[in-house]
Amino acid sequence: MSKITISVVIPVYKAEDCLDELYQRLKNSIEPITTDFEIILVEDCGGDKSWEVINRLVTIDSRVRGIQFSRNFGQHYGITAGLDYCKGDWVVVMDCDLQDRPEEIPRLYAKALEGFDVVLALRGARQDPFLKRISSSLFYKLFSYLADIKYDGDSGNFRIMSRKVVLNFCAMREQLRFFGGLVHWMGFPTAGINVIHSARINGKSTYTFTKLWKLSVDTIIAYSDKPLRLSIRLGFLMAIASFFYAIYLISHALIYGAEVQGWTSLIVAIFFIGGVIISILGIVGIYLGKTFNEVKRRPLYIINRMMNFDKNSID
Repeated sequence: MSKITISVVIPVYKAEDCLDELYQRLKNSIEPITTDFEIILVEDCGGDKSWEVINRLVTIDSRVRGIQFSRNFGQHYGITAGLDYCKGDWVVVMDCDLQDRPEEIPRLYAKALEGFDVVLALRGARQDPFLKRISSSLFYKLFSYLADIKYDGDSGNFRIMSRKVVLNFCAMREQLRFFGGLVHWMGFPTAGINVIHSARINGKSTYTFTKLWKLSVDTIIAYSDKPLRLSIRLGFLMAIASFFYAIYLISHALIYGAEVQGWTSLIVAIFFIGGVIISILGIVGIYLGKTFNEVKRRPLYIINRMMNFDKNSID
């Protein structure tokens, strides 16, 4: 196989209607740079005809390669699989819904050649529904605070990375995957360019509020122990507040001779403290559960079928 200059890794989920246009626009955008490129489409078992479309594209162009999971594993696992098998000196990661414009790839590549290992595509004006933009903004703010890192919420998965970054990413095999967070954590020289963020050509995002919430919890647990440290601070604050309140009640009783009353306030305090304790135990339980999943050492994903990969790349 000839040396590959650029690999494009794309997780695919319910994208049968846009894959043909995606392929053509990728081809038109990358060929002026180099003809030595590959497009790796990782089909995440969306239940539509995406895999059939990928098969057809493979027969049209030998530079297209397909991976199909045994079941739905999720977007970040799809990215991981594509990065595991890509061979390019530079690797572009993007979504399949054409909100990430293939026409921006030459600009990302040109910026990377200035000496950056990672170049982010910054979406200044996102073409997403209002609630999606708000929930995404809140997620990145919360993630940055709890993970103690400055993560730019204007950047999605769309970026270009050097081979060095990809190899280091593939060496990290933790079960909880957050592609952008892992790349950011490595700390390689990074730049960003402003790009046009397109509207979806059809359909709607498969990231429901429930999925976003689960991603938020998993990501924060994976990258930070700050929730545990915050729970300790909360416990100390409650203990200090209780101590001063006890002093106040005793002083009030000694000075004014008043009886200490208030069954209602006592019951409320018990329920409040009990709720806090249960919540903290829940946080600890989540960490223990995630640790349990990590120590199983199960594979990150399982591949059902592969198209157009040579034996050496699979081994």
